[in-house]
Formats: sequence, C-alpha cells, structure tokens
Amino acid sequence: MTDPYKVLGVSANASDEEIKRAYRELAKKYHPDNYVNNPLKDLADEKMKEINEAYDKIIDERRKFGNSGYNSSSSRSSSSSSTSFSSVRQHIINGNYFEAESILDRTSIDQRNAEWNYLKGCIAMKRQYYTQAHNYLGRACAMDPQNTEYRTVYDQLLNAQNQYGGFNTTRTGGDCSACDICSSLICADCCCECLGGDLIRCC
Repeated sequence: MTDPYKVLGVSANASDEEIKRAYRELAKKYHPDNYVNNPLKDLADEKMKEINEAYDKIIDERRKFGNSGYNSSSSRSSSSSSTSFSSVRQHIINGNYFEAESILDRTSIDQRNAEWNYLKGCIAMKRQYYTQAHNYLGRACAMDPQNTEYRTVYDQLLNAQNQYGGFNTTRTGGDCSACDICSSLICADCCCECLGGDLIRCC
C-alpha cells in the first residue's frame, strides 16, 4: 500500500500523539455518518478504509519495531482479534470511544464473537444507549455463558434498569431527570470497573 504516513499526512518521525491526532481528524472528516444520502458516500468509504489501514499499519509497525518510522520492507502480521480487542479496551478506558468503535466496526463478521459484543455493549453504555447495551451484552452472555466479566456487567445493567424503572433510550440531548443522571453514573461505573478503569477518569 501507499506509505501510511503520507496517507495520514504526517512525517515518519511523527510522535504517537501526532499520529493519533492526524487519524482522528481524518476519521471525523470522512466518517460515514457525514455522508448519509450523499453522492460522495462511496468515495468517503474508500478514503475511510485507506485511513484505517494506514493507521493500523503504523501502529503494528511501531509495536514491532519501536517508534522508528515505516519499514516498507517488513511484512505486516495480521492482528489477532485478541490483540485488536485489547486495544479497544484501552481506548474505552481512555475515553476514546470513537477509536474503539472504529476498530470494532472494522472487525470481520466471523470475528464478532462474545467479546466483540461485550465491548460494543460497554461503548453503548458509556454513550447512554441502554437499549443497544442491553442487546449487545445479552448476546455476549448468550455466546459465552461462563464468562463472569460479561455476566457481571449485564446483571448490573439489568439491576439498575429494574431499580430505576428503565432508562431513557432515546437520548438526543435536552433535559434529563435526576434518575437519568443517577442511572447513567451507575452504568458508567459498571463499565469502567470491569474494563480496569475508574469512574472519575472515564466519565
């Protein structure tokens, strides 16, 4: 592929933070949500794919060889789902929900396992999309019923829903009640604790 640093518009000597910043700016610009019913949608999708591949390439190379720029002669090893999902967990802990979801959405269908659904549910919880969280977490538990991590978060979501009589599942802004705020904090806390973070840092 084209030099990934050129795709992101940065130098091969750019810092990790500069790489992330360039990726975020381009990803926001070409995100599919910006091109719904737009004749440029296909071009934007191709550009987004190129950006994602470039970013993944740089990250993989830097993990393997250190922060020493792009090595065009080296072959890219395919990332296992566990490696990708590990980075997703770190993104969630750091509050980088867009990056986390971008990785998950690029995951092939055959790799969308229980952990994939669990992490999608955690992101939905953080964004206060509780119906989506319920669906993803429920699916994760059904796919891997012995996993206590998934079950713990799912049970806490169900308990919070029962305690507060359900959540507002159409959160589009505007006023919110004290119960909404309280239940949001409970769900955010559940997600943060199970992903190794803390409520103050994540929320």
